[in-house]
Amino acid sequence: MKKLIFATGNEGKMKEVRMILADLDVEVLSLKEAGIEAEAEENGATFEENAKIKAVEIMKRSGEIVLADDSGLEVDALNKEPGIYSARYMGYDTSYHIKNQNLIRRLEGKTGKERSARFVCAIAAAFPDGRVLTTRGTMEGEIGYEERGENGFGYDPIFYLPEYGCYSGELPLEVKNSLSHRGKALRLMKEELRKLKEGL
Repeated sequence: MKKLIFATGNEGKMKEVRMILADLDVEVLSLKEAGIEAEAEENGATFEENAKIKAVEIMKRSGEIVLADDSGLEVDALNKEPGIYSARYMGYDTSYHIKNQNLIRRLEGKTGKERSARFVCAIAAAFPDGRVLTTRGTMEGEIGYEERGENGFGYDPIFYLPEYGCYSGELPLEVKNSLSHRGKALRLMKEELRKLKEGL
């Protein structure tokens, strides 16, 4: 296992992925770096299904080991919306500032635990021999009352972590990686990959 592709074009995500997988001693390429232009249709009913769809599609095109994630925000008071539709919520081209303001507005009048939410991340690894592994990580918190912080992307600026007294977007990247849903799922996947690597 010399290299793998992480199926994303998101630079913020690639930075997080590279930091976490650094000690695996494997070259990690983004779709762009691998020269792949691909959009898999994410029509699964769960985060895991969508991650698998992406990973398998890119693995078939590249012949390499491919990791893909599907992640999103679940807000309990909104029936776990936006959930698997987090990226598409209110339309792909809608800015996260507008999406974030919309969620804050929809929770008006709710306080504390009534604003409970979590980030969920499922990661799938697709191997050229047909094997597929999945891992899942979550980060529990609440939807805040405003957008805060510069150290994140997407819904990070409205995701409040009561035990840390700050928003996800205010955390330094190293701290965020240790707590985040993607960080947790990636570390679990890293252990799976390490076992496979040592078994090769």
